[in-house]
Amino acid sequence: MGSTSAENHGTEGVGRRDLIKRSAALGLISVPTMSFLSACASSGGGDSGDKAKAGKKTAKNPLGVNDTAGMEFVLFDGGFGKEYAEDAVKIYERNFPEAKVKFSATQKIQSTLQPRFNQGTPPDLVDNSGAEQMDMGILSSKNQLTDLTPLLDAPSYDDPGKKVRDTLRPGIVEMGRLDGDPVWILYYAYTVYGVWYSQKALDSLDEQYPETWDQMLAVCEKAKKKGMAGWTYAGKYPYYLPFSLYPMIGKVGGREVLDAIDNLEPNAWKHPAVKACFDAYYELYKKGYVLKGTPGLDHIQSQTAWAQGKALFIPNGSWVENESANVIPKDFGLAVSAPTGIDSSDKMPFGTIWASGGEPFIVPAKAKNAEGGMEQLRIMLSEASSKNFTGKVKSLTAYNGGTDGIALTPGLKSGVAALEKAGENVVNPRMQDWYVQLQKEKIGVSGLGEMMAGRLTPAEAIKKIQAFADETAKDTSIKHYKHQ
Repeated sequence: MGSTSAENHGTEGVGRRDLIKRSAALGLISVPTMSFLSACASSGGGDSGDKAKAGKKTAKNPLGVNDTAGMEFVLFDGGFGKEYAEDAVKIYERNFPEAKVKFSATQKIQSTLQPRFNQGTPPDLVDNSGAEQMDMGILSSKNQLTDLTPLLDAPSYDDPGKKVRDTLRPGIVEMGRLDGDPVWILYYAYTVYGVWYSQKALDSLDEQYPETWDQMLAVCEKAKKKGMAGWTYAGKYPYYLPFSLYPMIGKVGGREVLDAIDNLEPNAWKHPAVKACFDAYYELYKKGYVLKGTPGLDHIQSQTAWAQGKALFIPNGSWVENESANVIPKDFGLAVSAPTGIDSSDKMPFGTIWASGGEPFIVPAKAKNAEGGMEQLRIMLSEASSKNFTGKVKSLTAYNGGTDGIALTPGLKSGVAALEKAGENVVNPRMQDWYVQLQKEKIGVSGLGEMMAGRLTPAEAIKKIQAFADETAKDTSIKHYKHQ
């Protein structure tokens, strides 16, 4: 997932490929080459050049930006395009007319910037996303990143009485941490994960979105009788299943269950909430409610079948609206819901949803004008810049708002409504950006994929996944993370 979850498998369109490559969700998608590891390790030897002298802090310049110092901004040139960033740069230039801004966009973040990090001459602001995303863990462990706490504690661009951190959506600050309190990353885009469906199809069944699993099974049975499968998913890439399964586990057992899983705690996968949710999903397979042939479909094929009305529900992220735009009918009534729970005994209310940041921005530690880089982010986190982004690329930002007055697309409108319903009940599992291989190949393909294809029982899948998690926890070559 740029930072998100699923990778480019060659068949996806530009929108999906690049939306996912930020997502996510997802922060550590690419494995750095040894040259990059060496570069970071030896980065102290470079000439960092002259740091810009601090400017005077004022109400209009709370970060103390040197108003004559140059500022360099390198953007990942992906599905969101570069116009939104160029527009924000114009505001910076208007505010600091004597400062020269160098803006560029590239898809090759690592190969373009690796030598400069090595030499101690990085840009002031980087959108570290895409297939060549630099490893955040390596960067932070080698002291290559600036702590963004001063930005978060600065007055927001629109309201001097409110800090930047108080204008952000749930989970954004926490996602930017790796170890301890420092915030190294600012995720700018915001993805809503959940169960996507056609309101038109649901209406044709005279049904509402099911809140309990008994209701879910009843809706699927009704759909089956009308020749429609209840569910489909990316069978070749079953790590899409957690987009609805993980928040369901959190809803049933509480946030602490998801935290324990992320923390690789012993027996975390053996929690009763995990078993209840695995049993529920397995029941979809056992009762024949999953579209026939789904295990052999990739994400595009499964989304196309769903858009064609062959299945009612699909677990996915908010990029699906853009990625499947060419196959979703105009009267489809695209909608997303938080996952169905088990029953009234669930620890969290219906509406509990997974939403998290993507498109990770960083300010390098050796930036000549770190204050300028942070100020550019402060501008981007204004209401006007957020609206500009959402209006142009049909995606939410980390700014908690910025949709008033914008004609929202059906999926985006539904996502906003889902977030409003969730309120504080937003969960943010970190498995997919902390432990990419474990999440995708082991939990996804070898565990959930095998279970949903009927080749493992839920008990067998849980046992297998717990073993994978234990193996990862004991692997000293892997950097380990903990929820703070």
